[in-house]
Amino acid sequence: MCSSFSNSQRSFQKRTSNFQVGVILDLKSVVGSMGLSCMSMALSDFYSIHSNYSTRLSLHVRDSQGQVIEAAAAGLDLLKNVKVDAILGPETSAQANFLMDLGDRAQVPIISFSATSPSLHTRTPYFVQATQGDDTQVGAIAAIVKAFRWSQVVIIYEDSEYGSGIVPYLSNAFQDVNAHISYRSVFPVSASDDFVLKELYKMMNLQTRVFVVHMSYTLGVRLFLKAKEIGMTEKGYAWIITSGLTDLVYLMDSDAAEAMQGVLGVKPLIPKSKQLNSFVNRLKKKSLEKSPGIGRADLSIFGLWAYDTLWALAMAAERVGLKETPKALENSSVNLNVSDLFNFKTSEVGPQLLKAMSEAKFEGLSGKFHLVDGKMESSSYQIINVVGNGQKEVGLWIPSHGIRREMNMNTTTHDTSSSENIRSIIWPGDSTVVPKGWEVPMSGKKLKIGVPVKAGFTDFVRVTRDGQANGRISGFYIDVFKSVMEALPYAVPYELVPFENPDGSSAGTYNDLIYQVFLRNYDGAIGDITITANRSKYVDFTLPFAEGGVLSIVPITYEDVNDIWAFLKPLKKELWLTSIAFFFLTGLTVWILEHRVNSAFRGPPSQHVGMIFYFPFSTLVFAHREKIVNNLARLVVVVWMFVILILSSTYTASLSSRLTVQRLQPSITDVNELIKNRDFVGCQEGSFIVDFLKKQGFEGSKIRTFTSPDDCDEALSRGSKNGGISAFYDVIPYSKLFLSKHCDKYMTVGPTHRTDGFAFAFRKGSPLVADVSRAVIELTENGKILEMEQNWLRNEPTCAGPEDSMNSITISLQSFKGLFAITGGVTAVCLLIFIGSYLYKYREFHRRISNSRITIWSKVVAICRHFDQRSLSSRQPQDKLPEAGIIQNSSSENSVQLTDFPRNHSNSSEIVSSAPEEVHDASATIHRLNLEDISAAQHSGVIHPSA
Repeated sequence: MCSSFSNSQRSFQKRTSNFQVGVILDLKSVVGSMGLSCMSMALSDFYSIHSNYSTRLSLHVRDSQGQVIEAAAAGLDLLKNVKVDAILGPETSAQANFLMDLGDRAQVPIISFSATSPSLHTRTPYFVQATQGDDTQVGAIAAIVKAFRWSQVVIIYEDSEYGSGIVPYLSNAFQDVNAHISYRSVFPVSASDDFVLKELYKMMNLQTRVFVVHMSYTLGVRLFLKAKEIGMTEKGYAWIITSGLTDLVYLMDSDAAEAMQGVLGVKPLIPKSKQLNSFVNRLKKKSLEKSPGIGRADLSIFGLWAYDTLWALAMAAERVGLKETPKALENSSVNLNVSDLFNFKTSEVGPQLLKAMSEAKFEGLSGKFHLVDGKMESSSYQIINVVGNGQKEVGLWIPSHGIRREMNMNTTTHDTSSSENIRSIIWPGDSTVVPKGWEVPMSGKKLKIGVPVKAGFTDFVRVTRDGQANGRISGFYIDVFKSVMEALPYAVPYELVPFENPDGSSAGTYNDLIYQVFLRNYDGAIGDITITANRSKYVDFTLPFAEGGVLSIVPITYEDVNDIWAFLKPLKKELWLTSIAFFFLTGLTVWILEHRVNSAFRGPPSQHVGMIFYFPFSTLVFAHREKIVNNLARLVVVVWMFVILILSSTYTASLSSRLTVQRLQPSITDVNELIKNRDFVGCQEGSFIVDFLKKQGFEGSKIRTFTSPDDCDEALSRGSKNGGISAFYDVIPYSKLFLSKHCDKYMTVGPTHRTDGFAFAFRKGSPLVADVSRAVIELTENGKILEMEQNWLRNEPTCAGPEDSMNSITISLQSFKGLFAITGGVTAVCLLIFIGSYLYKYREFHRRISNSRITIWSKVVAICRHFDQRSLSSRQPQDKLPEAGIIQNSSSENSVQLTDFPRNHSNSSEIVSSAPEEVHDASATIHRLNLEDISAAQHSGVIHPSA
């Protein structure tokens, strides 16, 4: 029994499990035949190395004949009858697109090494894209476009799943490098020669000369043969092909290879190895034996991917292990209720194989084999130049490092997108000059450049006619454009076409001309065209070659020096009012500071008021004779005298200048004044300034347009009230030219309204814009434009202006704010110090007044009369006062004590007259109080009860 078990165990160990693998290829195509050969070699190599493995792959080959229907039928046969565990090789994206649905229903992995459409792997987890998707190469193609600074490209692709899948990725990649797709040409897979020629002629008439081709091998060869036939592979053209074509260039015959001379291509980078060299030699030998025409099939990346794919599937099968023969279960079938054709069993091994293959990692012949989300991990790309009968590598593109000459991660370059990182290239037409990427179509057509036509304002752009002859176009800005075009590094044929009606009149405004460029009736427009936001929506502008900005021109008026109020004009109203206020403030402050100590500032109320106004005004001519006693008052007066000196000197100088020199002033000084008065304003006919003035607030009915400078001169001279205008608005160049002829009559007022300058306009996306802008910068920097301006305008009449004329200047408060701040501050500080000192010195008196029960008015009167009395510090000593004996000061100056006051009040004034002035004031206060006030005063202690 033991012997029997041992024999059974030995038999189980020797047993192998076969995995059924379907292969669907077009056996007559290059990729199909090459893929089958490589898979056959891979199967042999794998099991010769791993002879001890317990699993084996059995291949069941079906010929799709290049048809989707045949491929689908083969897939159904393999799934239903053979019951395969995996299917290899839907060769095209269209075939894979159908077969992946079958694989998803049967849970059988569909593995393709040649279907490269980026959208395939996202539809079902049972589709494995064991190849580089087309989306991985768009970065390399965009890097080439950026390196050579091409701004426009044309995409040519076939109308299939393979062709259209790459387009969205190409669009995004070109957008990232600021390249515009000027045209997309779609070719049917079975396009006729007539269709190919028609599309090529259409592209030949475009300005773009950079073409990116993404097509299958057969259609791509036909495209290049026809392109060479009509001259589209000559000097000046640039062609870039994707990896599908690049990888099969070596298979082309001599005619196709000659047509593709100078073409650039990209293909995945294959690392060199001993295993690869050995495989190449064996494959070449095998290929020569079977088909001498495929002598260099070892160079195809598709064959290497086929080899590595089968190797990965064999490793996955071994990882899954022994496979049990599945039992026929009723619930294992998928009934779709459509037809028995689609009634097949789901695979139990398929999900396991899919998982095992996704985890496979190894170094294959094509490089590192590793699937990420069901597709091959992206790698670097070679940049290939088709030369002679072969191709040469001119650079590498590494996803994280850009373009490099060699695969050296340690080297650093400042700009990885520069063409300096690419080796020398032979371009179409056997040229070594890098194509500029665009040019005028070679059909004899010249660029049609529109020029505005105007009856007047022709100093910069002029269209004249000699009898019935065509118009002659000249002018400063025309010469600028011609010089710019001559400065380009290449020749651009063009013709200047007046924008006019058959009768020679202008065909419209500047905006109309711009719109005609947008409609492609013109290739561009030149002249005195200002860049505006609205116009930039329809055309592309170059950099401006003339300064921008809008000025307001108004008539000059002469100031009347015989005006009776001329003496008030040197100072503005606010300065006059401020000066008068400070005169009064200074006089009042000096009176307050000097009143108690200086007899010159005492007297009846009328004298007080006169002194307050007289003293500060007398300082204007330093005629004040009053002696200043208080130190605080002296400080105030000193500072005020300094202000008066500056103010009077300025006023005198300004007034004398106004009376002795003829002065000019604008009739209008503010745009708001024009709008408020509803005055008429003017500008050039057809100019953007009409819209500009409306935005400023002018009514459309108040804007008048003119066709010549003479009409503007006449309208400004008449004025708005006499059928003319009050102001004329124009751009800076024309404003300067107008004023140079009429500077004795007009002047500019207000700010310069910022606008962009004059520039040349071209169609949207025109490649000329960048090069013309650079030429404008060059001519500006070397002074060429300035030299042309001087040559054109040197014969223009100039105006020296009126003799001894000056602009009127009125001094404003702003010029004296500092001085007024100083004197105001000093005055306020001195006044506060004096008031504080007074309140502190007589604090007891003010306390008794505030605590008394008399009315508020009586309190105010008492305080004012106390302040009005003369300070004792300015009187004679106490011992020299009259000894009346009936009135004496208390020990405190804050109270007045009356003793032995006579009962008869009739002679009280005689008695009090000999007392100090404080007593006089107190007595006068008492006499003027009514009986209730006297009683209240006695009770409060202000007056002694004995009184």
